[in-house]
Amino acid sequence: MSAAAERRRPVVAALYREALPPRLSEIEELAEVRLTKADGLAKAMDGADVLYQWHSFSPALKENWSAASTLKWVHVTAAGVSQLLFDELIQSDITYTNSRGVLSTAIAEFALGFVLDMAKDSQGSYRLQQEQRWQHRTTRKIQGQTALVVGTGSIGREIARLFRAVGMGADGGGRTARPGDTDFGQIHSSRDLVSVVKDYDYLVLAAPLTSETKGLVNAEVLAAMKPSARLINVGRGELVHTGALTDALASGTIAGAALDVVHPEPLPAGHALWSGDNVIITPHMSGDTEDYLDDLGLLFLENLRLYRAGEPLQNVVDKKLGFVSAS
Repeated sequence: MSAAAERRRPVVAALYREALPPRLSEIEELAEVRLTKADGLAKAMDGADVLYQWHSFSPALKENWSAASTLKWVHVTAAGVSQLLFDELIQSDITYTNSRGVLSTAIAEFALGFVLDMAKDSQGSYRLQQEQRWQHRTTRKIQGQTALVVGTGSIGREIARLFRAVGMGADGGGRTARPGDTDFGQIHSSRDLVSVVKDYDYLVLAAPLTSETKGLVNAEVLAAMKPSARLINVGRGELVHTGALTDALASGTIAGAALDVVHPEPLPAGHALWSGDNVIITPHMSGDTEDYLDDLGLLFLENLRLYRAGEPLQNVVDKKLGFVSAS
């Protein structure tokens, strides 16, 4: 490589916590890479063009913002980035990209698994097995059941496609109502949940956390659901008012919940949700398949190639909205 070409190589500050990013040798072929943990970020960003936030939920960029004067692009290995955005970053000219889409299929599979688990009462079967009891029961079929999927981005759309593939109906909940969507039968405004949730057997949350979606599912929404309905949350814990959900499950206002995310997270020991027979809790793992780390690394590598070529990047976040806008 000539000296002129070497000068064109971008400088990438790669923030990590423990394990190094995957595909590092391929990244180093395209850029000068400065590996750093949070305490060294300010030095690593000095003169850097790119911040590769492999430690996805670190607040280090905000804490070292004064050292970020030369950054042109920040990439984070997460889809939900609301907790990472701050006023100075939002108002800056820095391009911000996320990892939208990488985990969508895995999360959709997890959501379908929750539906099957609850419909077929897998938890009940396991409890009976532990007691060595042979007790015949009937279960519910999922064909013909309906779901309202709140969040019409890549994750919500993958969920809708999988649900439809097994004979379920799937409508969406988004910022604006609109009919005739390619993946959803129709899309309701998420502001209208109280008036529409009564028509669905499952309320599935896959939305980003924003000022508009925080606490979206409250006591009023839960009270409007069918008593036989179930709540599934594979989005963010703060989409749901935890106290209201706990009360609704205990009183039978809704039939059950499957929660891959909760608020607070992790759920404290002794919390009532842990012991509910009608609750399934998993530790924020719905997208974490055996090869997901490499998939996340591959997305950054592809975007770095685009950056080097001066071409538009994938997954550019609308920083004011807090997510990748489809429009």
